[in-house]
Amino acid sequence: MADTFALKKFSDLNLNDSFFDSLKTAYPGTNSTPSFTDWFLKKSKEDRTALVFQDDDGLGAFISLKQETESLPLQDSILSKKLRLKISTIKIADRFRGQRLGEGSIGLVLWQWQRLGIEEIYVTVFDQQELLISQLTRYGFIKVGYNPNGEGVYLRSRNNIDYSDPYKSFPFINPNFENAGYLCVEDNYHDTLFPYSELKNTLQTSVALNVRNGLSKIYVGAQFTPPPYKVGEPIFIYRKHTGSGVKKYKSCLTSFCIVTDIIAVKRNYQALMTFDALLERIGNKSVFNQRELYSRYSKNRHMFVIEMLYYGYFGEGHNVNMDWLDSNGHWGRSHGGIYPALIRLTPDAFKEILREGNIDVDNVIIN
Repeated sequence: MADTFALKKFSDLNLNDSFFDSLKTAYPGTNSTPSFTDWFLKKSKEDRTALVFQDDDGLGAFISLKQETESLPLQDSILSKKLRLKISTIKIADRFRGQRLGEGSIGLVLWQWQRLGIEEIYVTVFDQQELLISQLTRYGFIKVGYNPNGEGVYLRSRNNIDYSDPYKSFPFINPNFENAGYLCVEDNYHDTLFPYSELKNTLQTSVALNVRNGLSKIYVGAQFTPPPYKVGEPIFIYRKHTGSGVKKYKSCLTSFCIVTDIIAVKRNYQALMTFDALLERIGNKSVFNQRELYSRYSKNRHMFVIEMLYYGYFGEGHNVNMDWLDSNGHWGRSHGGIYPALIRLTPDAFKEILREGNIDVDNVIIN
């Protein structure tokens, strides 16, 4: 299927594709290291796979991961031998510069690192790869030195997570959060904003490629009351079913995010920021095009923007429906009948819901 990430065998990819030209140039081979071409052909014979993004224009991303146990030599020191996950190759096509495919790619890699339970992950990058380096450092990778080939070595450790910034701690939730909440999103918008949330029997159509692949998301709401949660706190994404059928079984939680910003745009028809400022702030993270956004900005009495980072998803067969939430004290009746988006969840309640969604809480919320 085009426009998606998928595992592909090296042997099924065309090494002569121009997508690989920059890698061939950057890694021509030395007396001690193989060229990219030789490395690629060797991995093809080993039946290795890579995470690949393709669209109608061809290859858009190529990511190869490897588990290794040897020591990691640097120019002035050496990191001791231990099990690490290495990003052997990460390459994003130039045509996606300024879009968010790179962010989505790093997210998928870090989710895999989390699932494997490996202590450290690292990648080597030449200094001239400034865009990739900026993305890596935003997501918590720290430069620990240079390897003998002159590449910077960027590393993350589960034992040293920076919880001061939700981007740097991704995909691990700060264990010291005070409360959590819900964000209710209608199904047609949900399936574009949160595409990794695999819903059974749901066709997930794309509104915009750059929205679908990024991890940072924007929700534009028309409520009067400010959201009850704070920046840095986790929220569940509630998919509101708008079609036929019994709502309490078809509406469900699919994902969880960390709030990164809350912006008051309008209150009682009074604009608190200009439309141009709103456009600049949102960038390419909204599911709405400029015309749709202006219509809401012009007509809505109230407007809030909630920015969040997409931390995880339950996946097909594990979404938590409204009936379970209500029956277990996490919905309207147990909270005085208030609107679900205003409910404050305790950390224990948040963890209970994660477990119901088949999430390994101890591998998501770690000290």
